[in-house]
Amino acid sequence: MDNEVREKLLKVSTATLATSLFKRGLRSQFMQGVQRLTKSDIKLVGPAYTLRYIPAREDIDVIEVFRDTRHPQRLAVETIPAGHVLVMDCRGDASAASAGSILLTRMMIRGVAGVVTDGGIRDSDNISTFALPTYCAARSAPTNLTKHHAVDLNVPVGCGTVAVFPGDILVGDGDGVIVIPAEIAAEVAEQAVQQERIEEFLAAEIAAGKPLAGIYPPNADTLERYRRASEMGDAETGTAAI
Repeated sequence: MDNEVREKLLKVSTATLATSLFKRGLRSQFMQGVQRLTKSDIKLVGPAYTLRYIPAREDIDVIEVFRDTRHPQRLAVETIPAGHVLVMDCRGDASAASAGSILLTRMMIRGVAGVVTDGGIRDSDNISTFALPTYCAARSAPTNLTKHHAVDLNVPVGCGTVAVFPGDILVGDGDGVIVIPAEIAAEVAEQAVQQERIEEFLAAEIAAGKPLAGIYPPNADTLERYRRASEMGDAETGTAAI
């Protein structure tokens, strides 16, 4: 992932990104029912590496399958590139875990950027303390084998009602996780940075007692004040004033 794009995305919220994507006609990029498990406020940013589950079947999803190093869940943990986000498609079924603390520890050691699942996560008390951004639909103790059969790696999946293609950029914060199509990530990141700059200015205007009308959304006079404030900041400090 381009470092400049990553740095920009680390500075903006999923709310701002949702608006930026909405302006481009993308209305459904925010994952539903997926919330942050980890207590750390470390931002989740990284390209998607996907794992797809289908419903489990009792005669084949037995505990012995984990001895096979080619098992797709285990293979995902060992092959996901550093800096990527493991995105697990559990069909929105959180009645069983999709991963637990040992697997997440391994990914954390390997430099993975985060984990996102619309299924459950087990060992959640332990994982909640990790410095690995982790998002799930629920805490859930049963092993994945009780409900989920891992089948595919790095293919298009659905997670939290959002289509996720390998390489799409995921951003997660306290609100949840949003998915940015890879081909527009650089443009969306820049637009979001600019949007947050002006919204900081608008928030200050509202905090100073101005009414919403003409401020949010800004009219021509407000935009002119913003432009002058930005230019003043550039002249005095070499950075934006807001």
